[in-house]
Amino acid sequence: MADVANTNHFYELVPRNARVERLGTGFTFTEGPVWNHSGKFLLFSDMPGDVRRRWDAAGGVREVQRPSNKGNGMTYDVDGNLLICEHATSSVVRLRPDGSRQTVASHYQGKELNSPNDVVVARDKSLYFSDPTYGRMPVFGVERKQDLSFQGVYRVQPSGEGIQLLGNDFEQPNGLCFSPDESLLYINDSPRAHIRVYKVAKDGTISGGSVFFDHIGSGAIEEGIPDGMKCDEAGNIYVSGPGGIWVISPEAKLLGRIDVPENVGNLNWGGDDWKTLFICASTSLYKIDLTVSGNRLSYMV
Repeated sequence: MADVANTNHFYELVPRNARVERLGTGFTFTEGPVWNHSGKFLLFSDMPGDVRRRWDAAGGVREVQRPSNKGNGMTYDVDGNLLICEHATSSVVRLRPDGSRQTVASHYQGKELNSPNDVVVARDKSLYFSDPTYGRMPVFGVERKQDLSFQGVYRVQPSGEGIQLLGNDFEQPNGLCFSPDESLLYINDSPRAHIRVYKVAKDGTISGGSVFFDHIGSGAIEEGIPDGMKCDEAGNIYVSGPGGIWVISPEAKLLGRIDVPENVGNLNWGGDDWKTLFICASTSLYKIDLTVSGNRLSYMV
């Protein structure tokens, strides 16, 4: 655990003897981990490989969907349906347990979305997602021209009707997460190597957007960028960056870094008590057991 800025606080979250454990490897580029609590398994994406996989303690890693429309970020909604950001279809889709599929968002004002990247669901059942252009680039998606003239962040209302543009002044919006009380929404911008923070109004719209934390590397992909991002139950932010996962306090202080052998694409909470942090890092899947649980989103019962 390197670059610790506040040793005592950091080790209250990450035990001194905690170690990053590799659960599987040999993938192309892993992303989008989400824990199924009732089934005790993790789903994760491999965008370039065009496959979705699952991991569980008994059976290890196996494929569950190929092709996967180059799926990326995933989460569950309040009703236990899987939400998936698909690069190849430029859509956010809902996959129900019976296998039926519903397109939640694919266009804004008649134009095709870029490539939805990551998604989070609020307690009121509305969902928020980022829409950079990575899925229109070679390898990570299907190379094609951009229909929209910007990269935005959107909200889909609880009814499922209507898509609201919340912001369009990003270079490449990527990871996003709520504070525990959902009064704040954090959004990172990968090339700019920073996290911005917004106030969330009662109607679900956001305001503000000041830089919460800056200089998470240089924004160069090869060194590791702010990509996946989650919040713990105490309001600390965990974001991918150079060297692994940067842990940042609600007061925007760097507490420390969880070192990971490969560049991290995304991370998420799981395990019986939601204190296991699963890490998708380039060609491998890892986990580390912490003393703090993840921010309890609506599906985390």
